[in-house]
Amino acid sequence: MELKPNQSALILETDEDGEITVNVASGDHDGLTAAICTALARKLMGDPEFQEEIMELAGGNEEE
Repeated sequence: MELKPNQSALILETDEDGEITVNVASGDHDGLTAAICTALARKLMGDPEFQEEIMELAGGNEEE
């Protein structure tokens, strides 16, 4: 996928152990869309409560 200069995207990847990594791709790493994606990536990787909320919304937290 080729991004336009005003576009950015979060790229989520899982490994064999089910660990998720988050990367940001952007046509303009200094632009607003890159800043928002970077903020979301940091929040997703660094906030356990947010991770749990996302997993519940995605249907991936069947423990509860």
